[in-house]
Amino acid sequence: MTKITILVPAYNEEKTIIQVLRCVNEQIVPGVDFEIIVVDDGSKDSTVKLLEQNPKLYTRLIKMPGNGGKGAAVKAGLAEATGEYILFQDADLEYDPADYARLLMPVQRFSADVVIGSRIAAPPCTRVAYFWHKVGNRFLTFVFNILNNTTFTDIYTCYLVYRRSLVKPDELKTLGWEQQAEILTKAVKRGKIYYEVPISYFGRTYEEGKKIRARHVFTVLKTIFLERFSAP
Repeated sequence: MTKITILVPAYNEEKTIIQVLRCVNEQIVPGVDFEIIVVDDGSKDSTVKLLEQNPKLYTRLIKMPGNGGKGAAVKAGLAEATGEYILFQDADLEYDPADYARLLMPVQRFSADVVIGSRIAAPPCTRVAYFWHKVGNRFLTFVFNILNNTTFTDIYTCYLVYRRSLVKPDELKTLGWEQQAEILTKAVKRGKIYYEVPISYFGRTYEEGKKIRARHVFTVLKTIFLERFSAP
């Protein structure tokens, strides 16, 4: 059995958190054992109350003392993870856990070190959303590919799977949206086998709770450059 830690950072997601966790628990992938770690990042709504009322939906609940940002929540979750691989799952409904089998196929068949779920490489279903988000993501992906000699199509997707031994949580320096670029760059530098699979995407609008903004592209770009030319 391959143990996969599903890491679910959550902040003010009372409308979706239970539905997401129920979908996660419905997933059965032969040969895979799931560990589900939920990290509440100081939510001010009923997210924690709902989680405490449904303990069977997760393996472990970590409650942050305050809102430290997604990166801080991720670091806290990674410190408790015991799986051979990490799989990130947002607490909203933008990404469908039904894609887990597809994401984990390269891990099971080819012992992949990194797998990315692409919303661009022939996805089964994608909600039409913000044009400039797509432009920004493609630009960041283009720069990442040049610097790392890779051919990814979508580096800023939630669905990133990587071998846990490649990235230690205590070495992560970033705590914002740029943290994914830091994790991915480290994993690609240290790993050897990378795959990408198509996934569905049901993006939210800002009115529905989407949090990332255009300004985050600058810190992400900076992190990609710094990590690429830092020590292994």
